[in-house]
This record gives sequence, C-alpha cells and structure tokens, in this order.
Amino acid sequence: MAESAHDSALYWVEPEFRGIIPLDRFHVPRSLARRIRARTYSVTVDTDFNNVIKGCAGALEIPDGKAAVERPSTWINARIGALYGQLHAMGCCHSIECRDHADTLVGGLYGVRIGAAFFGESMFSTARDASKIALVHLLARLNAGGFKLLDTQFVTDHLRTFGCTEVPRDSYRELLDDALLAQADFNAFTDDHNPDIVLSLALGGISGEV
Repeated sequence: MAESAHDSALYWVEPEFRGIIPLDRFHVPRSLARRIRARTYSVTVDTDFNNVIKGCAGALEIPDGKAAVERPSTWINARIGALYGQLHAMGCCHSIECRDHADTLVGGLYGVRIGAAFFGESMFSTARDASKIALVHLLARLNAGGFKLLDTQFVTDHLRTFGCTEVPRDSYRELLDDALLAQADFNAFTDDHNPDIVLSLALGGISGEV
C-alpha cells in the first residue's frame, strides 16, 4: 500500500486480524438479488482492467469530464497501478466490470489470484449497487472455480453485510497455506449473463430464494 496517491513509496501491511469472506457463507440481501435478476448492469471480466484501476483510485473520467469517484485520499499510486497492470498481463490479476445500458463503466473490482486464494484489492461504484453486483459475480466465479479463500484484507461495515468476518493472524496463515497449496480456475465460470446461476453459485451452490 501507499500512504497516498502522491507518495511513491510502498508499504507491506500484515494486520493482527485479517478480513475474509467465507466462500460458503456469503450473504446476498434480497434487494440486491432483485437488482441482479433485473439485469440492471451488464457484467464482464478482464475487459477493462486499466479503467477499473482508475475507478478504484478515483481517477476515472466520465463523459462530463469530472472524476467518477471522489475520494479525498487513496492508497493506489501510479507505481501500484503499473505493478497491478503487469500482474494482469501475466494472467494473475483480474477485474470484474459493471456497465450500464449505455455501456458506460459504472463499477467494478479487481484482485490478485494465487493458487486457490483470491485477494480482493479494491472496488468502486458510480451507480447504485454496481460494486456490490461485481462482488456477487466474483463469489460465483470463485465458487465455480474451486477457490478456498477470499481475502478482503480489512473488514468494513459494507463488507459485513455480505458475511465478511475477521480471523486472527495465525488462523489466517493456516487458511492461506491451505489455499496456496491448491489450484483453482478463475475462468471456469462463463455464465455471467444468467442471474439465477450467478446467485446460486455466489451462495455456495445453495438453491432457494434470496
């Protein structure tokens, strides 16, 4: 991480408690499920990585020329953006994008994949629930691909609504070791256009109304 977008230095952070979303205990609020079924946004994967990074850094331009995301401070500096771009080119850093009916990028997220672990780095939204919908699609993809760990780094009130929880450092390291020894396929899932399948997989393959 960087202290700010204008600080070129990078810092390694290992918190005492780590945020994770258990892949078998993800929660989707009913109102969000309805928006997903209504296909409010189209969802794509790895088609606009650079602009997702810009959106997360508060630097994405929209048609009126204003910044799409207003953030007083961000940890994503130019050096971090370039490094993640290289990881994306190597095939181990991915983005999920949400677009409105005018095909405008309105939200998304990105993260790093190693083995069967996915490290969520950042998300952004300029339209209602866009980043939340991207997160649901991420969970569907991780469950379909056999992932074992979704690392959110920290826990926020926003993430708690989806089942995010904290684990102590030692417990996290055990989960991480197990995930790094396994293999998973981020591209095993190809039904992003089917909301019922997305919701079922996001909930760990559990059928039933949400």
